[in-house]
Amino acid sequence: MSAKITRINPDQLHETPGYHHITVVAAGRTAYLAGQCPLDRDGRLVGPGSLDAQVDQVAENALTALAAVGAEPRHVVRSVIYVRSDETDVLAAVWRRLTESVIGPAFTTASTLLGVSQLGFSGQLVEVDLTAALPD
Repeated sequence: MSAKITRINPDQLHETPGYHHITVVAAGRTAYLAGQCPLDRDGRLVGPGSLDAQVDQVAENALTALAAVGAEPRHVVRSVIYVRSDETDVLAAVWRRLTESVIGPAFTTASTLLGVSQLGFSGQLVEVDLTAALPD
């Protein structure tokens, strides 16, 4: 039996730019992906100084990680996006690029977007943390 995923936006809460306030998983197994960083297979930072290049690499890495457990972006039930910036325009640009990326459907679920002062790797500008309800 496949996990049943329900996404909800209560009428009493504000409208969102595509995500849902609540995601409910009725049953099944889950996968918790480590924060996906803009690193290539050899562990080198991709796109130093380029937010777009780093977002694209994070999206590709997340797609690979999801596929490794038999999941697709539509199976994501929670996302947290970390951006090394305190500018709302930059955060909004990252949100747009991710929602238009190969993992775009992952961000229709319960999502959080954060501006942070530092990430784990020197020069890293973005990281994405995903939780997926695995299909059977």
